[in-house]
Amino acid sequence: MIDRAEIRVRGGDGGHGLISFHREKFVTRGGPDGGDGGHGGGIVLVADRAVHGLTEYRHKQRFAADRGGNGGANKKHGKNGADLVLRVPPGTIVREGESVVGDLTREGQRLTVARGGRGGRGNIHFASPSNQAPHISETGQRGEERALLLELKLLSDVGLVGLPNAGKSTLLAAVSRATPKIADYPFTTLEPNLGVVEGGFDSYVMADIPGLIEGAHEGHGLGLEFLRHVERTLLLIHVIDASREDPAADIAVIDRELRMYAPELGERPQILAFNKIDVPQAAARRAGLEALAEGLGRECVFISAAARDGTDALARRAFERLARIREEWPEPLPEEEAAVEVLRPRPRGPQFTITKEDGAFRVTGERPVTLVEMLALQSDESRAETYRRLRRMGVANALRRAGAKEGDPVRFGDIELRWEE
Repeated sequence: MIDRAEIRVRGGDGGHGLISFHREKFVTRGGPDGGDGGHGGGIVLVADRAVHGLTEYRHKQRFAADRGGNGGANKKHGKNGADLVLRVPPGTIVREGESVVGDLTREGQRLTVARGGRGGRGNIHFASPSNQAPHISETGQRGEERALLLELKLLSDVGLVGLPNAGKSTLLAAVSRATPKIADYPFTTLEPNLGVVEGGFDSYVMADIPGLIEGAHEGHGLGLEFLRHVERTLLLIHVIDASREDPAADIAVIDRELRMYAPELGERPQILAFNKIDVPQAAARRAGLEALAEGLGRECVFISAAARDGTDALARRAFERLARIREEWPEPLPEEEAAVEVLRPRPRGPQFTITKEDGAFRVTGERPVTLVEMLALQSDESRAETYRRLRRMGVANALRRAGAKEGDPVRFGDIELRWEE
């Protein structure tokens, strides 16, 4: 299972608006009839339980949606580009740099990560009493492009924690139909394994995740690969090799690593499962292990995962504990879970900024940059319309105050113009 992937996504560009005039027999002066371009498609992530990891994004990292179709004569609107849907497992967190873009936790949840560009307007939109035959149209807006990090945190009800070779994989195989790799050496489990534990009409998901060692919260061993998956479990089953010399020290190591990674993990409900109790030295210290669990304030069970002795009782105990946890912290109802879009006014502030770079002036701001990209390069008339709108926005006055003169290079995004007063 690949639980981290870096991808680059790009929304489709908008289609171009058309410059066209109505042509019909016996109609000598047909007006403008250039249609608008279609909108570009977006990139949408969808949580899908049928997807079990991020492996497919290891080999392909770049994704682009369809562009919009160009506008046509007779006011025909270009076709909108189709959205590109990328399916990810529930539990996927989407990051851009240090910020979280979204968290896909529920089946079917959707997140748009790159918007398609707006379609350019045809010349029908630029007709006015003073210009009834405009040779002006817009190019399609470019689609949004982003570099994203996908990070999977498994969604499981119960997480098996413990030192390497404590018997977690053997326990998972004993209580579910999962078939994890099992061998008598540390770090046999290199990737998380999931199993469904069934009991009557109920069931829960159990995760066997790579073992911890001291210093795991700093990335030692497989620590960080393990700990990110524990964050979302409701209940931890701490599997301890009861045949080892000092089980109390082993418990302390795991407890410390959980707390150091995230303090709330140290408070997560926990059951101690003393494994390999069929080994003579483990059986001899049973009374001491019971006293140890009582001193820690945790319930405990004694099992032999290899012999499947006590494993059914542990599964039932986990069922009962989960039921109590869910009563105390009930999950929100679907209607409560639904994300409500809150529309807020944009904060007041400058709509653009002007800086100097390499002997030119750089205008930064969504409105003026989009205007120039979509309108300035279509025709001389379009360029004149662009300058008129920039003056109306206040860009001309701001450039004049910054020291720009007639003919100076001014940059808007990737486009450079020679400024005209």
